[in-house]
Amino acid sequence: MEYSTIEQLMLRDLQKCITEIAAYATDEQLWLVPDGVNNSGGTLALHLAGNLQHFIGHVLGGTDYRRNREREFSERHLSRSAVIAELELATVAVKNTFVQLQASDPTAVFPDTTFGPDKTIEEILPILMTHLSYHLGQLNYHRRMVGAQR
Repeated sequence: MEYSTIEQLMLRDLQKCITEIAAYATDEQLWLVPDGVNNSGGTLALHLAGNLQHFIGHVLGGTDYRRNREREFSERHLSRSAVIAELELATVAVKNTFVQLQASDPTAVFPDTTFGPDKTIEEILPILMTHLSYHLGQLNYHRRMVGAQR
C-alpha cells in the first residue's frame, strides 16, 4: 500500500474543508440546518476534525487526543475561525501520523475494533479517506444551499 497517496488525498480534502468553511458568508450560516438536512456545515466540519484526530492522530499516531463525539454533533455557534482551527489540528495529526506510518506494515491489524475485528491499516485508511470526502461533498452542498437563502 502506498501511504503517500492516502495522505495526499486526506490533506487535499482537509484543505478543501478549510476553504469551504472560510467561504461561508457569515458564522451564522455555518450553523443553519435547512429543512430536509440533518447537519450544519459546522457540525460536518467538527465531525471530520474529531474523526481524523481520533482514528489517525490518536489510534495510529499515539497522540493524547480524546474524542468527544457528542460535542461534534451538539456544538453550535463557533466562529468560522474556531472551526478552521479544529480542521488545522486534524491536518497536523494526519501529517505527523503519516510520517510515523512510513516505517510500519500496512497489513498490521488496525489497533481499534470500531470497524470490525482484525481489520488491517490498509483496509481502514481508505474508509477514513472516503468518509472525509463524503462529508466534504455535503459541506460544499450545505454552504451553497445556505448561501442561496440570503
